[in-house]
Amino acid sequence: MRLRVEFTTEPFDLDEAPAHAVVAREVIQSAELDAVDVGPFGNTAEGGADQVLTAVDALLRRSLEAGATRVSLQVNVIEEGGR
Repeated sequence: MRLRVEFTTEPFDLDEAPAHAVVAREVIQSAELDAVDVGPFGNTAEGGADQVLTAVDALLRRSLEAGATRVSLQVNVIEEGGR
């Protein structure tokens, strides 16, 4: 099964990326995921279920430790090969 995760961390700072946002992006970019897209208002990544769920666990733990007060995320199953 393949999954897509979309997430944001808060509080926002439009002048400089807060530590929790930097940590969250580092977690996602260093994970074994496909199609990683990071941006100022949202981030997405795709991969196998185990890889995405492992990355989400690390993302939540590390971004909260780095000062996030809210993490919004959505995980969707991606249909493979027209199934």
